[in-house]
Amino acid sequence: MKTLDERAEKLLLAPNFAHIATIAPDGTPHVSPVWVDVEDGRPVVNTAVGRIKEKHLRRDPRLTISVQDMENPYRYVEIRGIAEFSMDGAEDHIDALARKYIGVDEYPDKSPDEPRVKVYIEPLRVGGLLESDD
Repeated sequence: MKTLDERAEKLLLAPNFAHIATIAPDGTPHVSPVWVDVEDGRPVVNTAVGRIKEKHLRRDPRLTISVQDMENPYRYVEIRGIAEFSMDGAEDHIDALARKYIGVDEYPDKSPDEPRVKVYIEPLRVGGLLESDD
């Protein structure tokens, strides 16, 4: 497993949007914007069970996530990795992401008919343009 350096982790911890690419059954990429955070040194996103990205990752756990600095879009990190799923704390996690990204205490689109799942990303490759803050 690769580790995130301080600069990469800083981008993921800030309210920068991410794009996650999964692999559709026909082999084509599927890209969608997501909120991202870091737990235990790994990127983590949140989705509802049954969504396209969740279905793709259950079938093929390979993914790429790219996070761009909203202040300087030329500063970014790209992480290629493997998805690992956890339902533990997923409902609280989506609320924490809603606080981070939209400043509300509870995710407004939460539905009891759509349980949430956390998707941890086990990094295999970390790259991008991460210049220093000097």
